[in-house]
Order: sequence, then C-alpha cells, then structure tokens
Amino acid sequence: MPVASVFRAAVSRPVLPETCVLAVAAVLVVLGATGPVPALAVVALAGAAGSTLAGVRLSRLTIGPDSPPADAGRLARRQAARPRRAAAMLHAAVVTAGLTAAVLPLASAGYRPAAAVAGLAGTTVLLGGGLLSLPRPPRPPARMRLGRLLGGAAPGVCLVLVAWLLLPYAGVPAPVRLVVAVTLGLLAVDALAVLTGAHRNSGAARCRAGAALTLLALVLLAALPAGPAAGRAALLAVPPLVVGVLLVAAGVRRVIRPGAGQPAPQAPWDWPRSVIPAVAVVLAIVHELQAGLLPDRTAVLLALAAVPSLVARELLGGAAPDNPPVPMTAPTAPTASTASTAPAAPAGTSARAARAPGGPVGRAALLRALAARPEPVTGALLVVDLHLTELSGPVVRDDLTAEAVRRARAVAAVEDEVFDLAASGLAVVTDAGPVLAYALGARLLTALGRPYEVSGAVLRSRPSVGLAELARARPEDLLRQADLARRRAAQLGRERVEWYDAYLEEQLVRRLDLERELPGAVARGELDLVYQPVLGLADRSPVGTEALLRWRNPVLGTVFPTELLPVAEDLDIVGELGAWVLDRACRQLADWSVGGRRLWMAVNVTTRELTSPDFVPRTAAVLEAYGVGPDQLVVEVAEPRLAAELPTVVARLAGLRSMGIRTALDDFRAEHASLAQLRRLPIDLLKVGPEAVAASADPHRPLLDVVVTVADRLGLEVVAEELESAHQVEGARRAGCRYGQGFELARPATAERVEAYFEEFPSIAR
Repeated sequence: MPVASVFRAAVSRPVLPETCVLAVAAVLVVLGATGPVPALAVVALAGAAGSTLAGVRLSRLTIGPDSPPADAGRLARRQAARPRRAAAMLHAAVVTAGLTAAVLPLASAGYRPAAAVAGLAGTTVLLGGGLLSLPRPPRPPARMRLGRLLGGAAPGVCLVLVAWLLLPYAGVPAPVRLVVAVTLGLLAVDALAVLTGAHRNSGAARCRAGAALTLLALVLLAALPAGPAAGRAALLAVPPLVVGVLLVAAGVRRVIRPGAGQPAPQAPWDWPRSVIPAVAVVLAIVHELQAGLLPDRTAVLLALAAVPSLVARELLGGAAPDNPPVPMTAPTAPTASTASTAPAAPAGTSARAARAPGGPVGRAALLRALAARPEPVTGALLVVDLHLTELSGPVVRDDLTAEAVRRARAVAAVEDEVFDLAASGLAVVTDAGPVLAYALGARLLTALGRPYEVSGAVLRSRPSVGLAELARARPEDLLRQADLARRRAAQLGRERVEWYDAYLEEQLVRRLDLERELPGAVARGELDLVYQPVLGLADRSPVGTEALLRWRNPVLGTVFPTELLPVAEDLDIVGELGAWVLDRACRQLADWSVGGRRLWMAVNVTTRELTSPDFVPRTAAVLEAYGVGPDQLVVEVAEPRLAAELPTVVARLAGLRSMGIRTALDDFRAEHASLAQLRRLPIDLLKVGPEAVAASADPHRPLLDVVVTVADRLGLEVVAEELESAHQVEGARRAGCRYGQGFELARPATAERVEAYFEEFPSIAR
C-alpha cells in the first residue's frame, strides 16, 4: 500500500507536519530511485525527518499535568504513570531507529551490518518495553486467538515467500536468509492485521502497527548486503520506517490524551488481508520469471505451507473474526407490522425456544437471538424467501408457514435455531462454518421446494436462500446482509443460495438506482442510439446498420442494453423503450435515405414487445409516418427467448413479413434444437456469433459451414456478428457468409460519424 494511504487509514485526522514529512519522504524515494541521491542517504534523511517529528510529539507526551490525586493509593499512581513511562520508552525507541538510519551512510561498508543490527536490537528492546507499558485490553478466549492465528497464517506465509524471492541476499547463507524472510513476513502481516482490524483506530493498535513497521524497516536494513549489491533495495525500508515512527507517536497521543475521542470498534477490512499478500506473491513470481530465475525448493515449500492453515481454518468452522463486539442491549423497537405478529418474549426466555412448537415469530425474536449469542461469534444466518404461488387467506398462510418451519427443522442440526418470519419466509441461525452452512442452504432449497398440500390445494414454492457469516456486528446489520443475499438469489432466478459480500451490496444498490432512474429516462431525453454498420464481406461496402440503445444518465453514466433491458422488463416499460427506439431509428433511416441511398436499419426487439397485440400495426404506422420502405427495416429477435411463446412469435414475424418488413434471428446458437427450429420461423436473416466462426476454423468441426448450408437451403442470408479480428472476418467470408459486422469492420458510433463513414462510399444501392 502507498505510504500516504497506509498512514491515512490509521490516522483519522492527519495534521500538517505529518503530511509534510510524508511528502518529503516520497520525494526522497523518487530521487533515490532515479539516481541523483544515494539510497542510503535517502534512508538517513527520511528516517531522520520522521524520527525527529515523532520524537518531538512523544517528548511532549512524557511530561504533562495529568496525575492522580495526592491521596490516591500506590497502585493508582503506578497505573497513572504507565502511559507516561510508555511514552518515554517509545520516544527512546524512535530516536534509536532514526539514529540507526542516520549512521548507515557514515559507516564504512564493513561496519554497516553491525551498526544496523545494534540499532535493531536497541529499538526492539525499547519498543517491547513501551508496548508492554501501554494499557492492554482483556485477553480474548483461546478459540478466538486460535482463529486469528489461523486467519493470519496464510497471508503471513505469502509475505514470507515475497521476502524470500525479492530481497537481494548476495553471499548470505540460506538459513540466515530464511530467518530474515520469516521475520520480515511476520512483522508485515502483524502490521497489516492491526491496520485492518476492528480496533485499528485505537491508540494501542497504532503503536503496535508502528512498532511492527519500524522493526520491519530495520530488519531489512540489517539484512541487506554491505556492498553495492544492495543497490536501491534500501529504499524499500523508507516507507515502513517513516510511517512506523509516526504511527507510534500518534498511538501514544491517543492513549495519553483520551479527550481526543476513543473510537468505537469498527467492522474489519477483510479484503486487504487476503488481496495484498496474494498480489504481492504474484508480482514477486513474475519478477523472478522476468529475471530468468525459477522458484527454488524453499519457495515451493513456502507456497505449499499456506494450505494447512486454510484447511485447519475450515475444519474449525472459520477463524473467529476480529470484529467489534455487539452491545448487549435490547433491539430496536419493531415496526407496526412486526409487532402484530411478534409478541415480546418474556424475560429470561432462551433463544433455543425456537425449537418449541410454534417457536419465535417475527423479526424481533430473530434480532434478540442474534444479540444474545455468546462469544466468540461464529456461524451463519440463513434467510429464506419461500415465494409461494396462489397463496390466499390467513389460515392457509399460517398452515403453510408452519409446514415450512417443520421442514426446515427436519434438515437443520439440533443446535440450530429456526425462526418464522411470517409473510417474509423464515430464518435459520447455525453454528456451522461456511462450507457446512452452504450445504444447509442447499438442503433447505430441496426440502422447501417440494409441493405443499394445504386446505385441499397443492401449492408450489421456489425458495431463495441468502447467507451471511455471523460476526460481532449489530444484529440489524447481519439481518440486512443476509436479506440482500436473498434478494440477489431471487434476482438470479430463485432456487439458489447466495453469500453476502460487499460487491453484492454494490450490485444491489446499482440495481435499485437503475430501477429508480429508468422510468423517467424517455421523458428526460436521456436515451440515445448509436449505429453499427453492417458490411458486405465481398467488397466491404455498407449495406445497413443496427441501432443500439444507450442510456446516458448523469448519475449512473452510460448504461448498456445488457444491464438496461432486465430492469425494464421487471418494471414493465419495455414497450415504452421499444417504441422510442423504433421511432428514432426510422427517423434516422429516413434522413439517410435522402438522395437515393438504400440501406436497411436493424432494430432489436424483445419477445415481450414482439408478442404484444399492437406491435405489427404500430410498426406499420411508424414506417408510414417517416416514408420508409418496409424492406428497409429489419426486426431482430433473440433466439434464446423464443421457446416460451413460439406460436405467438411465429405469428408476429409472419405478420411483419406480409408487410414486406424483413425479420432476423439474433444470437443464433447453432445447436441441434435451434437448427431444427429454423423451418418454423418466418425469417430472412440469420445472425451467428463469434463462437460459430471460431469453431469453423477447426476442420473437424465446420460449424459455420453447416449453418450457411442450412440457411441457403431455407433461403436465408447469414450475417456474422461480433467479428473482432481479421482472422474471423476471413473465416466468415470463406464459409459463405454474405454480411458481417463487428469491431474489425466498423465500430458503433453516433449518427453523424456513421453519416461521414457512408460518404466514403458514393453509391450505396442494395
């Protein structure tokens, strides 16, 4: 991570001196990397600047008016003096670190390692004493400590591997090199864990992270070769050294002056612990390969050493997350709709009461159970949406929900808790780890998806399950996360299990933004069309264009049809958008037809548009309004969506052809069922994608040749689309495709650019 971003992540309110020191250090590193300043001089100057500022900060904290009353006991006075004593020792530590960096350029090459080791030893002793003098939080349970250890084992091994591969160890024995790499990896993963943990803004966490970074820098300086072989590698010590001493000073200030505000625990940042070590390993291996070196046996063993920790973590049900504790307070008041179905449980009622017949009902009971879970908090929350069909009447609803709860209890473990969420489905709280929790979700899908016989009727369900890993967060946040995952499962087609993650939440928020903004897009004039020319492959001259919809929203940016159309279908405004596209495309075609130019315009329509009763007469009215010939319009419909309403689609396509409008089948998959279906479809053009073109290059699978042969026998013309290379264009031409479109031939562009492109072909008459 960059120097500024690391320091900003840990210090909530950076002040001007710290910012200036970081800027100076960055400039010095650039000068050292480009050559004007020697690397060791950069280390000395940057280390001196950071240590001086940190020393000034810490010296002010060692003396202060805060002291216990005169009549306080000896223990109280000793406790009050501990932070000041810690500040004094840490002050000495940062000064020692700065002096160590400063004397390296002055010492001869033979004495540099000894000076670095001496400074490292002194700094380690002083930092250890200062950290031990700081107030420490209560020790977590053994299971949580083991979980944290397993959670940091794999990233630690990755960082050890990076240190083994990248650092220059010319002339250093392999055992010493391994010890140095292990030390660097452990210090780096410790700093990373603290800077991304739940208590990352506390004073003790800042001091610990700063101490780890400072020691990492000094170990690096002590391990580098004494001669010129070190090169610019010494510059790697500048960022952790400067940031480390500044973090130590910032942490002590927060400990001694709590008036600045002790931050509450926050949700941990899980992604840096996984992403940063993995990316570092990939970059290190790429660097080795570019240098012509292959990983040695030690590198391979280190890479394999990360596997046991991951397996052990899964076997223990996942590492205990370093999350903020949940305050043991009553949950928020239920809403009116929840209060009517979820009476408050009497005091002392166990959350295990969910096992009783007709157990807890409603959201409030679930929130109470989540808040009452003992530490360490592990397991998962599963929220299930039944999505029952033709459900009517409160009696039927109650009977069916009771049956669903009974089925859920039958597949859940004895210690799991099942909650009836009334009209919204049910929830299960389990102690199982991620793998077993997902397996439980799959069993729930099977059990709850079977038909229900209620009041003489057979009702069916298409359940969706959302999973969220339990952590010491607010119960309301856990329920929201699981419900977002459930909504995602429902959007993807139901009858599936989805985990919650941050990216999932971004997708759902994006979807909500689309649903909010799209209904007024036509009225606000935000829709636009771009046009992609269709060329004859024989002479590369344009024969037509395809109109492509774009939504230019000032907040959401440019939205493409793949994201736009599913939302429009859910909002039932596909017809409105399709009518706008048809009108705008025909108007543009009329403008291009002035002067005798003969081109066709292809317009994509969805199956829902095509099957609407007024589609054919509305299309005829638009053509008449703009004076466009029917043979100049091509109506395209996507092949994968035809099967559901094939008879109606056939009737509409036949109606269009009877008027002289040409029809096309888009996204043709060239499968056996699709080839057999071609005889039934009244179409004129067949559009095949790049997968058929690529397959035709294989002499044993002449897929495109088969498609062209079948199309010729049926009187169809084939258009090869999405051609993005000269090889694909040539393959389509050799196979017998008459037309083609794609980036290799012409890119989609605005009407003005396409008009200029047409001017290059004086006579276009097709």
